[in-house]
Amino acid sequence: MIHPTAIIDPSASIADDVHIGAYAIVGADVEIGSGTSVGAHTTIYGPSCIGRDNQISQHALLGGKPQDIDFKDEATQLAIGDRNVIREYVSMNRGTVKGGGLTRVADDNYLMAYVHIGHDSQVGSHNVFTNSTSLAGHVEVGDYCNLGGFTLLHQFIRIGSHAFTSMGAVVNRDVPPFVIVSGNYARSFGINKVGLKRFGFSAAKINAIRKAYKLLVRKPGERETALKQLAPLAEEFSEIKVFMDFVSNSARGIVK
Repeated sequence: MIHPTAIIDPSASIADDVHIGAYAIVGADVEIGSGTSVGAHTTIYGPSCIGRDNQISQHALLGGKPQDIDFKDEATQLAIGDRNVIREYVSMNRGTVKGGGLTRVADDNYLMAYVHIGHDSQVGSHNVFTNSTSLAGHVEVGDYCNLGGFTLLHQFIRIGSHAFTSMGAVVNRDVPPFVIVSGNYARSFGINKVGLKRFGFSAAKINAIRKAYKLLVRKPGERETALKQLAPLAEEFSEIKVFMDFVSNSARGIVK
């Protein structure tokens, strides 16, 4: 299962059925779960924990030092869940002490070539990050998001679940759940109606989300009134409560 040219640190914990390709390097304090495959020339630094059934393509770099000038070789961590597809030249950095010490990518994500996950970022599950998408430090991404190629996410922003960014979007504010954004700097262009239909959202639920979008995103300066108007819908659809809470708790402001 391990190519003879691979270099494996004695402290690494690797399940018996893990495949490790030619010239790969697995460093100290790395844990790799059952069913995972590691491509040729991939480098994994620790402390890092990688779950089960991940497909890691050649030349990926996982668990590297955070790109933070204040980092002093503290024992921070990268954690990757299960069943992720991590394509060529993807890079993921460990966390920083001031950012909580952990960079995390959950389950069932598809990360295409040259994607970068910056230090202390928190990525949910079932996301698609297209080629060369880059997350700066401390970025939070929910579930079922689709980020177009060359999307750039500013540090300390949040991307809500089921959001969509177009190719080349430069995002410097929070993107509410279910919303499409595009441009440099990104602006909102409605809700992710096609994606929501694909995931089985009913017409009534999609219409409710559209109303929340119009009231909370397209009409700045009327938030308190909008929240009151949406309260009955929030009781009927949990997604509206999620939308309202996301906007209300935005520290950086949302993409308009």
